[in-house]
Amino acid sequence: MNLQSYFPVLLFILVGIGVGGGAMLVGRILSPNRPDGQKLSPYECGFEAFEDARMQFDVRYYLVAILFILFDLEIAFLFPWALAYREIGAVGFWSMMIFLGILVVGFIYEWTRGALDWE
Repeated sequence: MNLQSYFPVLLFILVGIGVGGGAMLVGRILSPNRPDGQKLSPYECGFEAFEDARMQFDVRYYLVAILFILFDLEIAFLFPWALAYREIGAVGFWSMMIFLGILVVGFIYEWTRGALDWE
């Protein structure tokens, strides 16, 4: 096994770590550090923190996040499929149509259950 072909990759990783670490080190050395009570106080969207950070969230936040991940993955599968469309033939086409059909059924289910309605 010839490990010399991996030298550029190792060099790239070391330079990346060096540039990132160097920038953090220069920032630590040159930046002013004058903490006070106002800077160290909790701050959230212009309001004082008024409740416990461990409060329960509405389940719709999670549903929207899951829908985002679902459709993001759909796009991640569609791009390579579209690029290889001519090579995969009819089997690849119908496989993707089944996949998209399942996603559409899930989307319709979420829509009818009211997951997309925001009050």
